Amino acid sequence: MAKKSKTQRAKASAARAARKEQRAALEAEAKKAEPAAAAETEAPKRKLFAKADKGDGSASDGKQSMSQGKSAEKKAAKKPAKKSRLSFLKDVRLEMKRVTWPTKQDVLRWSVVVVAALLFFGVYVAVLDNVVITPLLVAISGLGA
Repeated sequence: MAKKSKTQRAKASAARAARKEQRAALEAEAKKAEPAAAAETEAPKRKLFAKADKGDGSASDGKQSMSQGKSAEKKAAKKPAKKSRLSFLKDVRLEMKRVTWPTKQDVLRWSVVVVAALLFFGVYVAVLDNVVITPLLVAISGLGA
């Protein structure tokens, strides 16, 4: 597969940025619509689980239900939207497409460099240990006897 030119990469990057902005705008619209829908669905639930009404129509009952509604809205606003596992995997796939993968030739070249470096430093440490350090330690230990 041929490498893309700088112009092609720039165009692709701009297109990705535009798609990202569109997704962000759609998510923002969905979040704006979500609290209204959540408030509508929670209103009946509060009535079901609320304490039994005395039926006297006192003003304090209305204040409590309003304060409960506001606290429920605050809690809903604080919790971030939970992503599904499928959207996570979708995001992973999209990120993997953006990765610049090395060519087979690059992988082979760098593998050879790593193996050569390992061999060089292995021989260097072996020579240093057997030719320099061990005789020096033997000489030092002989002085004390």
